[in-house]
Amino acid sequence: MTTLSLRRRAIGFAIAALGVVLLCAWLLFSRGTAPIQTDLLAMLPATERHPMAEAAVEQLARANGDRIVLLVEDADDATAKGAARALGQALEQSKAFGTVTATLPPFDLDRLLAPYLTHRFYLLSEADRAALSAPGYDPAQVLARRLNEPFLAGVGLKLEDDPFGWLQHWLEQQPWSRSPLLPEDDLLVAHDDDRTYVLVTAELRGSSYDDAVQRPTLAALDAAENTLHKSYPSVRMSRAGALFYAASARADAERDMHMVGLISTLGIALLLLAIFRSPGPLLLAFLSTAIGVVSALTLTLLLFGQIHLLTLVFGAALLGEAVDYSIQYLAARANTGNDWDAARGARQVRPALWLALGTSLLGYALLGLMPFPALRQMAVFAMAGMLAACLSVFWLLPALLQKPSRPLAPSATATALGLQKLAARAGWPAFVLLALIALPGIWRLGHDDDIHLLISPPTDVVAQEQHIRQITGLGNGTQFYLVHGASVEETLQRAEALDARLQALTERGQLQSWLSISTMLPLQARQQAGHDALAPLFASPDRLKAQLQQAGFRADAAARYVDAWPGRPLNLAEWLKLPLSTPFRYLWMDGGKDGYGALVVPQGQDDSSRLRAAAQGLPGVELIDKPASVSELFGRYRHYASLWLLAALILIVPVFGWRYGWRAMPRVVA
Repeated sequence: MTTLSLRRRAIGFAIAALGVVLLCAWLLFSRGTAPIQTDLLAMLPATERHPMAEAAVEQLARANGDRIVLLVEDADDATAKGAARALGQALEQSKAFGTVTATLPPFDLDRLLAPYLTHRFYLLSEADRAALSAPGYDPAQVLARRLNEPFLAGVGLKLEDDPFGWLQHWLEQQPWSRSPLLPEDDLLVAHDDDRTYVLVTAELRGSSYDDAVQRPTLAALDAAENTLHKSYPSVRMSRAGALFYAASARADAERDMHMVGLISTLGIALLLLAIFRSPGPLLLAFLSTAIGVVSALTLTLLLFGQIHLLTLVFGAALLGEAVDYSIQYLAARANTGNDWDAARGARQVRPALWLALGTSLLGYALLGLMPFPALRQMAVFAMAGMLAACLSVFWLLPALLQKPSRPLAPSATATALGLQKLAARAGWPAFVLLALIALPGIWRLGHDDDIHLLISPPTDVVAQEQHIRQITGLGNGTQFYLVHGASVEETLQRAEALDARLQALTERGQLQSWLSISTMLPLQARQQAGHDALAPLFASPDRLKAQLQQAGFRADAAARYVDAWPGRPLNLAEWLKLPLSTPFRYLWMDGGKDGYGALVVPQGQDDSSRLRAAAQGLPGVELIDKPASVSELFGRYRHYASLWLLAALILIVPVFGWRYGWRAMPRVVA
């Protein structure tokens, strides 16, 4: 091949490489932020058997993931409340959040509770239902106790709307009534150990895992916290939310990427300078590697739309492998001396490079067959990077390396020859010795497929979230029950059966609480049972009106209450429209052809075996534990990977036997 043809091919390759660089830059920055993914679960395959389960995982993640919870506390009540108001104002002024809730908007409690009045004769607590069905029930005594009850601290109804307290008792069992947080001075406040705790929440302007959301949000939050501590030095603020875990994971991955890339680059640079004694080979080797990395990044973005930080860390480690192709060509040039011919040198190293590339591509192709999106992305990245780096050796470097090189460093050459002679004399004994030394470690070798080992959350973030959960009862768990059925009533019936099991755990102190739609939307049959229990009392409307008037109610109020009978039961469509159901609507799923689903979220218990035992034997109820299911999947594919590795070796053996001879093949494979 003539020098002119080498240059033409190099120019064509350089133009193509420049186009890839421009395309990569456009893919990275055209949307204003780099499409980098930090959510580990986004890189994992579907692991749940039920078709509705994966959708439920995403639904729960969306409900809890794109908001942050802040808790402001102080020993002085006024200081804590003033600090919470100041924090809310600072966050709102930063414009980094979608919405900030510190002070509660004006609301009318009567308007929030008014929709329940239509259903008041169907919504009875279990205790009231049992009492009404028991012989000797005296409504006059119940009415007297209700009139003499102390002031209600929680969500309360007007006496004239619920004179006997039946609906009030049912409301007291609802999640919003059990919360330690109560409206106080237009704030959500909890009191514990002579300290005042005020809740502040904020909705993000996008995903917690989006860098364009993370950076301005964290900057605004840090600035607001610094200002808060200057004005209120005694105040303590705690944070919770997926944002802080995602930001920590991004920072760790970026640090690893920079560290691995820097160490690899410096190490390779020092070795190349020491061996070739010239910066030229160093620059050309890194040029080839850079083309490979940029090509890998471009193809990954084209195929996947985004790139995970784990893939970038892996790509940084790829530097040491991709640079080997150019080093082979540079070594051939150095060994040839003054007789160097660029085209002949390329032909000389071509078989070895194609073999090295082919075996690497085969290994990564097998990796890409796994159902893990993360491994597939890494496989695509590695295969594209190696192929581009190898092609650059054949199509670019020959045009840039026309002149002979300086001789290799004599000391390095002498050392390499000495090692070769030593290996020829003592290779197998040394191999056996090293194997014997390694045997004790191999004997103790084990495996741990727990996905939590891939995640090292900061201890301060974990401690703050646990503190918030302890004070407020709020928290983001990774475990929940999926209850599914063919109809709304069947789903609620199965959820109610699970509630009974969870109630038993709560009574034994093994569970703090749980969230379930069945506690907020009773079965139609159960509502009807409560209505039937009240029917005898309303059989004589005039008598009931007189009884209420004797107790002190005005005639119009008594008539309005009695005339509201019989009312109507509460159904799913109406419950979804209730204002008080807004924070809990994510607990219900309409799966279409897959039926209906309800999420039941336990709180204060992380023992999977105990939670799974609570659902044992209940039809249509399964515990969804995403980390546990992913760990199980890791274990299964670890076993498969061992078989695939053996298959890869079997495929490579005949190739090495053909290339190096069957006598040399075992050494090459080893």
